[in-house]
This record gives sequence, structure tokens and C-alpha cells, in this order.
Amino acid sequence: MKILLVKPSPQLLVAKRLQEGFLHLEPLELEMVAAGVPPEDEVIIQDLSFEKDPVLGFENKLRQFGPQIVGFTGYSSQSGLVKRLASLTKKINPDIVTVVGGTHATITPADYALNGEGIDIIVRGEGGTAFAEIVRRYKDNKPLSSGDNILSPKSADFAEKAAGPPPEFPPVDRIPRARRDLVDRSRYFCVWTSSTEKKLDTIFPRTASMRTSTGCAYSCSFCVVHHLMRGKYLQRQPEDVVDEIAQIPEDHIYFVDDETFLNKDRLTKIANLLLEKGIRKKYISWARADTIVKYPDLFRLWKQAGLSVVYVGLEAMVGSRLDKYKKRTNVDTNRKAVELLKEIGITLHASFMVDPDFSVQDFKNLEKEIIRVCPAEVTFTVFSPSPGTELWKQHKDDYIVDPYLYYDCMHTILPTKLDMNLFYAHFAKLSRVALQANPLRVNKVKVPFREMVKIIYLGTRYIFAMRNIYKDYLPGNLE
Repeated sequence: MKILLVKPSPQLLVAKRLQEGFLHLEPLELEMVAAGVPPEDEVIIQDLSFEKDPVLGFENKLRQFGPQIVGFTGYSSQSGLVKRLASLTKKINPDIVTVVGGTHATITPADYALNGEGIDIIVRGEGGTAFAEIVRRYKDNKPLSSGDNILSPKSADFAEKAAGPPPEFPPVDRIPRARRDLVDRSRYFCVWTSSTEKKLDTIFPRTASMRTSTGCAYSCSFCVVHHLMRGKYLQRQPEDVVDEIAQIPEDHIYFVDDETFLNKDRLTKIANLLLEKGIRKKYISWARADTIVKYPDLFRLWKQAGLSVVYVGLEAMVGSRLDKYKKRTNVDTNRKAVELLKEIGITLHASFMVDPDFSVQDFKNLEKEIIRVCPAEVTFTVFSPSPGTELWKQHKDDYIVDPYLYYDCMHTILPTKLDMNLFYAHFAKLSRVALQANPLRVNKVKVPFREMVKIIYLGTRYIFAMRNIYKDYLPGNLE
């Protein structure tokens, strides 16, 4: 049996530029789906971000490979492309079973059912165990839909099941490990600016993705993770985590957990096991500011174990905005977290959120905060309600564009106080300010000349894409 699993490409230019220049992670979700397929079956993962023409590249692969099942993943901003590819699949061969999963399918399966004519099955929630069940049912000639997580748009009870909350995730020990052998690992990277020796052989190291936990114990207003996981935080056993780390061929690992460090005892054991076994790798992870302040010794231990960079969603340095976002933290905690990471020697990657109601003065105030937290990697998003959240429902009459296709946390889907052109001029300026005080520059880290030229070129392209986001809202450009 042949199975084709497809990762859609980014659809908006600024997302493409970000992926080209700074962060391109392996399709971990599809590698985990593939792991549940019986070994006698042939599985191919196609990452369309590497295709010059994603639709043509997909069509060529489909005709060449001739699969019985095609599976798609995708975020809301990619849902339009997924629908198009599913429809194309059916035109080429109506007998191919098309399966759609991912965040958008989990949050709003009805959108795929109503607007995706070529979609046979919609998977909600965790995809690895669900897809394995689909393959079993296909081979046994049984109806493919099953339970609350494997839905057929043609089923009489589809509307009822689709309107319900996302299904519960299975126990983490039932989720298979990723089939990392199915992708060209040399193509995935993360820009790495952290160095203890003032020298880097490369700032574009091959980087593996790995998940040690799923979910988050918090419920920030803009985030859908709490809704997706029904408020649960599922954690893998330390021994299992360390065993997988040891088997990963790359020396750089990006933990894609929503928040890795919530359980101090678990993370302490993981770090100690890594040190005891002599596993020397470098890690990037996400952590909340209050977690860093609460457990500074944990981060000191992880520094020894190889933690190089911590992504922190500071979001704002204004208390009223932190309250609006329901961060359950405060400005003082944010500042303490920044100082602790500097003291420990872990590079900070600070993420700030720009609100559509920003004035020129708000942008100027944020510029000052950027200088204050640097040297650090600093990135920016635009406050946007995530599909599936209560905030999303509250703003349903306020959206100025298709809120699914433009939901990339860079395009505003809500009206801005400033003229759109001016808003994005200031938005792009934030990144220019941040790049002037990034760790490579401030710490005078030596890097290969060609790579320095490359990062300057790619960074410039990214900032230009940010600056020109306003053009996506001009008449004739809106979808």
C-alpha cells in the first residue's frame, strides 16, 4: 500500500521569508503520523515548501507515486491550499482517499466539510494513532470514520461531532516516535546566535525538532492550545525523552513544546540523565517568564546540559496589555526573567506582541524596551484571536480579511488604529532596531564571512516583506 503525506507550503510572503532565512523545521507532525503506518506499507512525506510551484510539485508526485491514501496537515492560513490539493487529487484519481488533519481540521472541521469538496476524512486531535486506525480500516474494507476524532463529512452525525470540543489526546506513551528517516534532514535548520566561545562554525546548523510534552497549563486569551488540549498538559517520561535525544543524529535540537519547563522535577531528571550519559547537544526551548523566575536553578542546570536559547513570550512590558492577554504574569516578572537568563548565560529570544490599536507612541515605547532586553534575539507578532478561542468568537463581526487565510500572527485580521501603511512601517522598524542589538553583533561573535553576508541578505528580505504586508490589504490583493 502507498501513502503520501503532504506538508503545505506557507501561503503568505512574510511567512515564506521567515522560513527561508531563519527557521525551517522538519514536518514533525507527519513524521509521527508516518510512524503509525505498518512497515510493509510505503510512505512518502512531501514538504511543499521546497517546491518552486507547490501545486505542480504535488501533482507530479501524485501521478508518479500513485498512492491509495493522501494525507494533508495544515494551519488555518494553509487551509485554502489544502482544499485545492484535495480537489486536484480527486480530479486525477477519484479512488484515492483524502485525509485532512492538523490544527485547522481540529478547530474547525466544518470549514473543510463545507468548502473542501475533495476531502473524504477529517481527523481531529492527535493524528498518529488516528491515521493508523484509518489505514487498518481501509485494509479491512470497513467504514473509515470512527469515534469523535475520525470524521466523514458525509456521515449523518458529522455536524454534531464537528460542533463538539476537540477529542481528548491519547496517553503520550501510545504516540509513536517520529519517522525521521523519511525527510532530507540536511534541509532543516534554525538560525543559532548563541556561542560561549565567541565563534560559530555556522549560524545555520541542521536542527531537529522534538516534542517532550503536549499542551499547556495556561490559557492566554490569544492562544488555542488550551482549547485543543482541553486544558491538559501531557508529559513524556524522562527516560523516554533522553533515549530519543540520544538517537537523533543532529547536534542541535528545537523543543517544540508549548512550554517545556512547567514540571521542575521532570526537567531536572531529564537534564541529569543527559549529563550522566554524556549526551552533549545544544537545545532551544520555550519557557514562560514566571517559570524562569520561579526555577532559576533549573535553568542553570539546563545550561550545563546544553540549553543555548530560550524563547520567551514576553508579549508586552505594559501591565494592562499583559492582563488583556491573560498572561497571568507582570512586567516585573518579565524583567527578572530577562536578567536571569543574561546572568545564567542563556541567550534570550524575546517575543513581543503588537496590538492593532497601537499608536505611534506605543511603537516608540516598544523600541525602547527592545534596547533594554538586548542583546537578544527579538521577534514580533500582531495580536490576533486564534481560531477556536472565545476571543475569536467575540470578534467575529470585526474581521477585515478572511480570518483563516490571513491568520499567521503577522497579518492583522482586525482593524488598526493607524493607517495600515504606517502601522506596518513601524512594525518593520521594530525588527530593524532589534537586529542592531542581536547577540552576534553585540557579543562580536565570529562567523564565516559568507554566512554573515547570507544572514544580512535574508534578514533584509524578511524586513522588506514585513514592511510590505500592508500591500496584501490593497484592493485586488484580498482573497
